[in-house]
Amino acid sequence: MQAINNKGLLAQFIDQVWNNENLEAVNDYVAPRYTIYHDPGDPWDGQSLDLAKFKERLTQSRSAAPDQKFELVDMISESDKVVAAWTWRGTHLGDIAGIPATGNTITMSGLTAYYFENKLLIGHWQVADRLAVYQQLAG
Repeated sequence: MQAINNKGLLAQFIDQVWNNENLEAVNDYVAPRYTIYHDPGDPWDGQSLDLAKFKERLTQSRSAAPDQKFELVDMISESDKVVAAWTWRGTHLGDIAGIPATGNTITMSGLTAYYFENKLLIGHWQVADRLAVYQQLAG
């Protein structure tokens, strides 16, 4: 039963926090310490964040594509972990790694393992196809 609950919590978190940039909702889903165990290409990779830093990361991450949306393609849950396959889509309206806004729609896919403790997210381990983003921006 816990696995189903965590999948539902993760879906709500993605929708409210990442898709709609609801900063107040961060407090409902994220533990006081959130660790990014593995996320190559993310400037926050390897860091542990308090709630204020997590909100800063959210705002900064969304700034280049403020209309961004994650679509959860599939989720697998076991114990205190949920692995989500996802597709991300947004309009390039701000700087990404020194590349100025193009106005183009960009997409990316990835796989993220999220970790829960007491129904709160405590961290993630992620691989994302950031190369595809750079390829879309370059040409």
